[in-house]
Amino acid sequence: MSHARPASRLIAALALACSLAPGCAVRKEQPFKAACDDDCYKAIATKIEYPTVQQCCALEDDWAALPPVTLAHPGEIEYWNLGLEETIQIALAQSQVIRDLGGAVLRSPGDATTTVDPALQETDPRFGIDAALSAFDAQFSTSVYAEKNDRALNNQFFGGGTRILQQDAMVFQSAITKQAATGTQFTARHNIDYDANNAPGNQFASAWNTNIETEFRHPLLQGGGIDFNRIAGPTRTPGVYNGVLIARVNTDVKLADFELAVRDLVSNVENAYWDLYFAYRDLDAKVAARDASLETWRKIQALYSTGRRGGEAEKEAQAREQYFLFQEEVQNALSGRLIDGTRTGNGSGGGTFRGQGGVHVAERRLRMLLGLSPADGRLIRPADEPINAPLVFDWQEVTSEAVARRAELRRQRFLTRRYELEWIASKNHLLPRLDAVGRYRWRGFGHDLLDNSPTLGRFDNAYGNLTDGDFQEWQLGMEMTIPLGYRQAFAGVRNAELQLARQRALLREQERQVLHDVAGAVADLDRARMISETTANRLAAAQQQLAATTAAYEADKAPLDLLLEAQRSVADAESRHFRSLAEYAVAMKNVHFAKGTLLPYDGVYLSEGPWCREAYADAAQLERRRGKPRELNYASARAPRVSRGSYDQHPAMAQALPLAEPAPPISAPAETDESAEPLAPTPEAESKDTSAVDPNTEILPTLHTAAPARQFPLPPASQ
Repeated sequence: MSHARPASRLIAALALACSLAPGCAVRKEQPFKAACDDDCYKAIATKIEYPTVQQCCALEDDWAALPPVTLAHPGEIEYWNLGLEETIQIALAQSQVIRDLGGAVLRSPGDATTTVDPALQETDPRFGIDAALSAFDAQFSTSVYAEKNDRALNNQFFGGGTRILQQDAMVFQSAITKQAATGTQFTARHNIDYDANNAPGNQFASAWNTNIETEFRHPLLQGGGIDFNRIAGPTRTPGVYNGVLIARVNTDVKLADFELAVRDLVSNVENAYWDLYFAYRDLDAKVAARDASLETWRKIQALYSTGRRGGEAEKEAQAREQYFLFQEEVQNALSGRLIDGTRTGNGSGGGTFRGQGGVHVAERRLRMLLGLSPADGRLIRPADEPINAPLVFDWQEVTSEAVARRAELRRQRFLTRRYELEWIASKNHLLPRLDAVGRYRWRGFGHDLLDNSPTLGRFDNAYGNLTDGDFQEWQLGMEMTIPLGYRQAFAGVRNAELQLARQRALLREQERQVLHDVAGAVADLDRARMISETTANRLAAAQQQLAATTAAYEADKAPLDLLLEAQRSVADAESRHFRSLAEYAVAMKNVHFAKGTLLPYDGVYLSEGPWCREAYADAAQLERRRGKPRELNYASARAPRVSRGSYDQHPAMAQALPLAEPAPPISAPAETDESAEPLAPTPEAESKDTSAVDPNTEILPTLHTAAPARQFPLPPASQ
């Protein structure tokens, strides 16, 4: 009975505490009452809201102030004559976001390429180069804790029968830890603790303990070695590799992606340029055909009005129908329809020529690629003519150049090298974890921490006792960890082997695809050249036929049908001829696209732009403060290689573009229409400033051209 009462009291206390605690309280379930009905919920909870975004880089107010040029509202036409070189320069200068003709920036903006993407990869705090190097940075840690203890102890002998412990304590700890490239971990620690208590038998009422210790831990098998740590970093998990070499490869892959985006932009600018060129030439041909049909209709109309022979009603209607047929084609050739034009990847790598839009549609497409407003009171007009000289490429040189210079293959080789490095690192996890551990410690003890009291002898202060070196300790040992079965390690090695096999297979398939692309581009270039010669001869024949038919019709020796058919043939032949010239220009560009020399062919080179002046001043000041660093050769024989050096962006293309033999003579057209003359700049366009880029724009990075004095700046971007 003596034990029942304390037990019942304990149960009652626990029940009272449980009833007061929120988690133990028993609540009565209340039915849920909706604040509103379903309609109210749908109206409020599913409402589409507009986000709050800081608009830091809004477009200018007048960026799209002018409406687009249309058939109903042509406005005052002023031509802006642009050469291909200047067009590419404007496109690169205005492209902080690398544009495409597929509208990907609206559908999936996360997949769009910008000028800051390489910098984003390099500065990634998780997978960037600095993030990988930070694993080997020295880490400083410190802590200080003070506490007051006042408790009763279950010890009747403590302090002569006392049951109370009173204690003042403080603990201070600081350490510097450094991970070496070999996997060795070095640590230097400093510990201080203070203890003042009422325990019996103490020499001092309060005392200080201090110690300084150094420690190393070196992995002898798993996790050790410069190769493994530079590939995988200080990790113990198979499949998780984020060393500096892996981060470097990831940055190179992102640079290759950026180069591909710039190449596609340049290719699309050329495609849009020649689309616009053909649109103007096609419009000229259709305008000439419309004017000729109008003149024929007027003559027959005059005969019809006087009732003379040759002015029959069916002939007048036939001539009138042809005029309106050409008028419809002129309107479509001027305004155009929203049909996909020539762009990268539509049938061939560089883009198969289509030229299906009119002048206005093709001009707006080119403006979009250049980063200009939809309308600014001017119409862009190509000032360059396509090359019509025959070009012959050496097949052996083209194939070797394509395999070496295609950015897709270079990117895939970097990915293959990455998985080769991961495969090397994965085999390290098949070793047991065997670490050598060593520790050395100096201790000090005293009544005070620093204050010197001669009356207390050798333990007057802790730091004095520490520096005397009377108390020294050391420890050496080994630690081993062996996972029985190595299931995860074997899975990691097998996975790395499969990944490497996959990347090598993809590389071989990409090389085959590149060679097929080159073969198709070279064959299409030859086809376009021969077709351009054929269409020139056809145009000459059609014009001669029109002249002869016109003379026969006026002499009343040929019917009206032959004259109208001859007019249609001339219009179609002229349009087909200039289409073949544009196809030849695009095919020539596609050969350079297929063999990876499009950027140097257009005089575009990639390089990192300058930093701001303050960055150079800070770097110079930091360099003066520190001593000369020891150079580290990361490409030595002890470390795996990632690349074979910088990529040469200046291929020797003079030998790649020889004129094989003089082209066979092509009979010129009998009569040259005024619309077939080269597009010459108008005085208004020459006097108007065509600069579309602020020359004071800060640059990062920079796209350079082959000419020494020309630089294509990009908008500012974070480093």
